[in-house]
Amino acid sequence: MKGTEAMAEAAIRAGCNAYFGYPITPQTELIHYMSRRMPEVGGVFLQAESEVSVINMVYGAAAAGVRVMTSSSSPGISLMQEGISYLVGAELPAVLINVMRGGPGLGNIQPSQSDYFQSTKGGGHGDYKLITFAPSSVSEAASMVYGAFDIAEKYRHPVMILADGALGQIMEPVSLPEQGTSKPSVKDWALTGAKGRPANKILSFYLDPKTLEEHNLRLQEKFKNINEEINFEEDISDDMEILAVAYGTVARILKSAVYRLRNEGRKIGFFRPISLWPFPEDALKEASKKAKLVFVSEMSYGQMLEDVRRVVPDEIEVKFYGRAGGVVPSPNELYNKLKSLLERRA
Repeated sequence: MKGTEAMAEAAIRAGCNAYFGYPITPQTELIHYMSRRMPEVGGVFLQAESEVSVINMVYGAAAAGVRVMTSSSSPGISLMQEGISYLVGAELPAVLINVMRGGPGLGNIQPSQSDYFQSTKGGGHGDYKLITFAPSSVSEAASMVYGAFDIAEKYRHPVMILADGALGQIMEPVSLPEQGTSKPSVKDWALTGAKGRPANKILSFYLDPKTLEEHNLRLQEKFKNINEEINFEEDISDDMEILAVAYGTVARILKSAVYRLRNEGRKIGFFRPISLWPFPEDALKEASKKAKLVFVSEMSYGQMLEDVRRVVPDEIEVKFYGRAGGVVPSPNELYNKLKSLLERRA
């Protein structure tokens, strides 16, 4: 299946009851797929007039206790930032998919990873974090979307799946979960009518500063518990010369370069953050201690790099190689960069 369509089908099989969206390349196939499939399963599909409208519709459906999802690409996600902050402030679960494209501005429709800051550092106003996962294959993307609904409901918090134009457009074999194996839970906090019980309230507006501070402190405590969702892939050894680090599409390209060098007898390790927030900092810190140098590659000019440098011990050198504007590094390109670093250290 194509990446966008696999993510859409996974959402339906996870019990997604409502989808709101607006077309933007390179994720338009996702909204097109949902426009056909949602009516078939008795769900709600609506193409709104803008991404601003979309995210507020998501807010309304989430407040009603519905499993709801939207998807977009970089400029569209930018327009949703106020509403995403509202979702976090009101503690509403929702699944958001960003199929990143080149930027800034309108940029182009090619793959990019330049929305890392926006997703992991709280792109909207206020002091918050957004649960963020980055798949590196179509099958993994489908699995992440399927599980994201449970995670969103577990914490009453929106979950972002950070994909990119390459992952959204490629076609790969995919194993999809069976329909109905994950069922939406009854939410006692939702706005479903108040017959026989006190009325629920969902809001993020607190006029009293002390009350708002208490709300923020409670959110911060919740964010600490989200550390349970840390996820990563590593293939390391105690005698590594270099630890190669990347996420998403670049990770699968970098991994092929790493294994090619290993076949040549080079001592090199691989680390892929799967959860971008919460970031697997303890695991990366321990892995980096086994290497003499850490190499980071991204389709940006160094966004995840800041988190890597934050956790890698100061005495270990960190090198970076980035492409942007929709340019995807090739396996040979990353192989040559790593080989050059290894030869320099010889």
